[in-house]
Amino acid sequence: MSRGRATPANLRAAAACSERFAVLSCHNARVSDEEAPSGSVRIDKWLWAARMFKTRSAASAACTAGHVKVAGESVKAAKAVKPGDRIDVLTPGGARELEVVALADRRGPASLAQTLYVDHTPPPPPKEEPVVTRERGLGRPAKRDLREIRRLRGY
Repeated sequence: MSRGRATPANLRAAAACSERFAVLSCHNARVSDEEAPSGSVRIDKWLWAARMFKTRSAASAACTAGHVKVAGESVKAAKAVKPGDRIDVLTPGGARELEVVALADRRGPASLAQTLYVDHTPPPPPKEEPVVTRERGLGRPAKRDLREIRRLRGY
């Protein structure tokens, strides 16, 4: 077998390989409409599929702890969500305000997960860092100076 040449046998093998890969990736990506869940999905499954939590058990624990609210009310993990629901959730990355647009009960790629919701989370306020400068040549700061610098920097 010759390497790097575009022989008919090599082209047939490459086409067969790309067809198999396309079938596998479509099967794993779960993007077809026939497979999409209809009606409603458990909120812990949806939060996990939308990649708000790394594991489904973490999503379920957040529901149990009262960190997930649908329409302003804390919900259990088995609560069914449907498109149009507004969800307030406290994730490890911070508080999020989401609107359900599509349903999924299996975790897929991040690009697909981002299509499941509209994020209404307000942007975080800008951080203002106080500028602490010392003139050059003053030497090593004394203990009192170090305490003042730490206080200004907010440590």
